Amino acid sequence: MKDYESLKKNKDFQLVYRKGTSYANRYLVMYVLKNELGYNRVGVSVSKKVGNSIVRHRLARLIRESYRLNSEKVNDGYDIIFVSRVALRGKAYKDTETSMLHLIKMHALLKEGY
Repeated sequence: MKDYESLKKNKDFQLVYRKGTSYANRYLVMYVLKNELGYNRVGVSVSKKVGNSIVRHRLARLIRESYRLNSEKVNDGYDIIFVSRVALRGKAYKDTETSMLHLIKMHALLKEGY
């Protein structure tokens, strides 16, 4: 079983956008809002500005996989949204993962020992 669920509803996304905090780097923007649940909920957003549906879906899969492989390093109890930037198009998995871990550290969501 995975350690997180997906954010699916528009009202949940809007709540995180409005009330959450955000940090950004070259490839990603990350919004975070504390929830009252014992697990994380993760959403991914890739705009049409980034590319066609094939490109957008690939980036969303890369972001989801990066989070899945590093989810044990992230503190529980947060709603997290990752928004892809145009610069991420054509980049490798390692660039996505590095960018995500950088943002997780900026939000101080990294568990002790990582």
